[in-house]
Amino acid sequence: MMNSGSCSSLMEVDYDHHSHEEFHVLAVDDNLIDRKLVEKLLKISSCKVTTAENAIRALEYLGLGDQNQHIDALTNHDLKVNLIITDYCMPGMTGFELLKKVKESSYLKEVPVVIMSSENIPTRVNKCLASGAQMFMQKPLKLSDVEKLIHFIS
Repeated sequence: MMNSGSCSSLMEVDYDHHSHEEFHVLAVDDNLIDRKLVEKLLKISSCKVTTAENAIRALEYLGLGDQNQHIDALTNHDLKVNLIITDYCMPGMTGFELLKKVKESSYLKEVPVVIMSSENIPTRVNKCLASGAQMFMQKPLKLSDVEKLIHFIS
């Protein structure tokens, strides 16, 4: 009973209150199954997870959709994101383009961005790392990958 269509809300926000309850991850992937997998692995690691089905939705959530939203995002502590993990290959705007937008933002540029891809293309990996990505991970993600992320960032 999985619904791959559009949701009634733009984001699914879930809270877990364990050791990393203050650790908030924005997971961006156009593939529902991959997105749910990343969300589940992050929750096992006791993170608060927000998911977005594409880079445009992620930018809206981060407050980069328009100027007024930018102010709201700065004043709303709940929107603070400690890590963005995004798929590289998505329709509309790629994970690489999302990375560039985040790194160009004066108030988001310090947020670590991790790129995921099912294709291990060295030039793509190097381009992402050179543009500010914290890590490049092979899909599908495993729990050991997520644990590496948490220890790497926290």
